[in-house]
Amino acid sequence: MAESTQWSFPRELQPRTADVAFDLRTALDAVVMLRANVPEDAFTASILGTERAGNGVVIRDDGLTLTIGYLITEAESVWLTTNSGATVAGHPLAYDFASGFGLVVPLGKLDAPSLARGSATTAGVDDDVFVVGHGGLAHALKARVIAKREFAGYWEYLLDEALFTAPPHPEWSGAALLDDSGRLLGVGSLLVQEAVGEDTVQGNMFVPVDLLTPLLDDLLKSGRSTRPPHPWLGMYTTEIANHLVVNGLARHGPADTAGVRLGDIVVDVAGERVSGLADFYRKVWRLGPPGTRVPLTLARDGAVTRTDVKSADRGDFLKKPQLQ
Repeated sequence: MAESTQWSFPRELQPRTADVAFDLRTALDAVVMLRANVPEDAFTASILGTERAGNGVVIRDDGLTLTIGYLITEAESVWLTTNSGATVAGHPLAYDFASGFGLVVPLGKLDAPSLARGSATTAGVDDDVFVVGHGGLAHALKARVIAKREFAGYWEYLLDEALFTAPPHPEWSGAALLDDSGRLLGVGSLLVQEAVGEDTVQGNMFVPVDLLTPLLDDLLKSGRSTRPPHPWLGMYTTEIANHLVVNGLARHGPADTAGVRLGDIVVDVAGERVSGLADFYRKVWRLGPPGTRVPLTLARDGAVTRTDVKSADRGDFLKKPQLQ
């Protein structure tokens, strides 16, 4: 992530104090820079790298920081930096696979204000919003909601409804999405291409903050949700020309161990044909908890093959955070 002095949005794209109904300076200062270091032998190191950087949003007066979970997965050290330049070590307390959220607890006094949480349900398509990254006004962007829809990610991730905004923020990871009252609506996850009418628009996808509320107490107590985890295949699948194609495999993961190959096309799950990525995940997940065998029919080199994948708990493959 670039330092705040290296770039800025044009002034016409930045929010102005006179145009907002909240304390803009406080909102900007509630977003911190987050840097994480991950061991080279971590399960996610080859995919996400060992040095990760993005944003975090302070959501409580004690400095509890909400971010997007892939920034802190398997992290052995985390550092939070405020707009004033102060840096504090943090502990990666939790990563919830279902929502995608991560929580970091500062290990010292984090001199940053907190943001009140709103609700993504109050944001409508075409509503004006603000996307805030660490670095103050220079990294704050006036945007609008361009879509609210289901989102399925190739890493076995599914949201019933995500928020999509444009124009895009270049440092979206963990960025704060604010409504016109300065309340937190979501946390930045991806840079995406979104169809708007007949046009394709580049923008950002945000995870709605509403998903945190039923999880927060559990995450603070144990570092994970008490909800049963979804069965995980370790199979990175994308939709190409109306087919579900295996584009990647987690090394030594369930699908890799079962003999699934790159380029395989998923035809059905337990005898039920799949109609898209979201439908594929739902059919797998309803078969049972991690450890459940998932019968797959695959098209490979013009022939049909069948295999049983013994699903697993994704968390069992990851290094657990250690209190620093």
